Amino acid sequence: MQHICNFDSLISRLHSMPGRSRVAVACPSDAHTGYAITRALEERTADFVLACCGAAAWPINEVCSRHASRVELLSAPSPDEAARLAVAAVRQGRADVLMKGALNTDNLLRAVLDKERGLLLPGSVMSHLTAIESPDYPKLLFATDVAVIPKPTLEQFDAMLRHAVDACRRLGVDAPRVALIHCSEKTSDKFPQTLSYLELKRRAADGAYGDAVVDGPMDVKTACDADSAQVKGICSPVAGRADVLVFPGIEAGNTFYKTMSLFGHARMAGMLCGTTAPVVLASRADTGLAKYTSLALACAAGACKPCNATSL
Repeated sequence: MQHICNFDSLISRLHSMPGRSRVAVACPSDAHTGYAITRALEERTADFVLACCGAAAWPINEVCSRHASRVELLSAPSPDEAARLAVAAVRQGRADVLMKGALNTDNLLRAVLDKERGLLLPGSVMSHLTAIESPDYPKLLFATDVAVIPKPTLEQFDAMLRHAVDACRRLGVDAPRVALIHCSEKTSDKFPQTLSYLELKRRAADGAYGDAVVDGPMDVKTACDADSAQVKGICSPVAGRADVLVFPGIEAGNTFYKTMSLFGHARMAGMLCGTTAPVVLASRADTGLAKYTSLALACAAGACKPCNATSL
C-alpha cells in the first residue's frame, strides 16, 4: 500500500477505494458541514444519513434531492435526539462513520457513551487522533491525545498508541515510528508519565504493537528534526522521523495542536478511535475543508479497533 504523505493523497485514496462509506451526521445545519457533505456527494466518496434538527444554513433540500438515492433524512426535535438517531444508524449498520455537525461535543458524546445504546464497548478506551499536514514536515504527522483524555493512565497510553499505530498502517505506514513526548529525555518519579513510557517501550520491544518503533521520552523538536537530535547526541530510529507523537496529557497535546494550526499554518484532520465506528469530531468553528478532510480520514483509515483495557 502506498504511504499517504499528505491530505491530497488521502483524498485520492478515498476516490480510488471500492464502494463508499455511509456517514451518519448529527445536526448537519451549518454551512461548513454542508460543504463537506456536498463535496463528498458530488465526488461520490460517501453516502449519508442526516439527522437534522432545525433549519440548515445551506441548501440541504436541494442537495439531497440531487442525490436522493444516496441520502437518508431524519428529523429530530433536539440536538440530543439528533445525536441519538445518528448513533442508532451506526449501531444498526445503516452507517459506517459518525460525524458531528452543529451541536456541542457534549451532546454527541452523551449518545456515543450511552452504556446501552452507544458506540463504546465495555472496557474499551476512547481516544482522539489528529492528523497534521505541516508545510515543514515531509509526511503526515499523527498526534494523540489532544481532545479527550486529560491525564492518561498506563492503560490509556497503551490504547492511544494502539489506535494511532493501527490508523497509520491503514494509511500505508508499515512500521510506524512513535515518539513519546515530554519536556525532557530523562525519566523521573516527578513525572509519572515518563515511567509509563518505560513500560510502553518494554511492551513494544516484546512485540505488543507489531512492527512499530517506540522511543522516548523526547521533545517534539527532537522527534521531528534530525539536526536537533544530532546536536543533543540522541541516537534513536524515531528522532527526526516520527510518524506519531504521544503526548503526556491534554494540556500539552491541545496546546501543540492549536499552535500548529494558528502559527504553523498546518492543516488538520481528526477522529475518535476506540469506538465501534470512527467518529468525526471536528470543531464547530472548523472550515468546510477541514471537516471534509476529517471525514476523508475517518473513511480512509476505517474503524480503529476498540482496545480492551481490562485485558492488559
